[in-house]
Amino acid sequence: MKIKKPISFILGLLLISLGLFFIIAAKDYKGIIPLSIGCSLVYIGINPGRNATLIFGHILVIIGCILTTWGFYLLPHCEPTIFYIFLRPLFWGLFSILGGICAIFHGFCRCVQKVEDDNMLTVKCSS
Repeated sequence: MKIKKPISFILGLLLISLGLFFIIAAKDYKGIIPLSIGCSLVYIGINPGRNATLIFGHILVIIGCILTTWGFYLLPHCEPTIFYIFLRPLFWGLFSILGGICAIFHGFCRCVQKVEDDNMLTVKCSS
């Protein structure tokens, strides 16, 4: 197993550990969100490519929509402090939606397509 994108892999491991902490120690079902994002990032760190990036982007958009809806539901109970802004699901939902859109656009970027074309050439040349 060769790690091709170490930053994505390390961030994924951190999110997996955070999600497991929320699920096991805090007994909170909300830990499934960082756990799923962490698993996706670990997969992208090991097996980067266009399809993985596109699927990850769509997963982020879906999770972002769920978090944004949940954040709107909690909005009447929030206080106007920095703590409530950055630790509530509305902020992270909008952050996830924009990150998902960025990942989807990156999936169609020339840099990703060039890497896949180079991989195809090495596979064709080696056989």
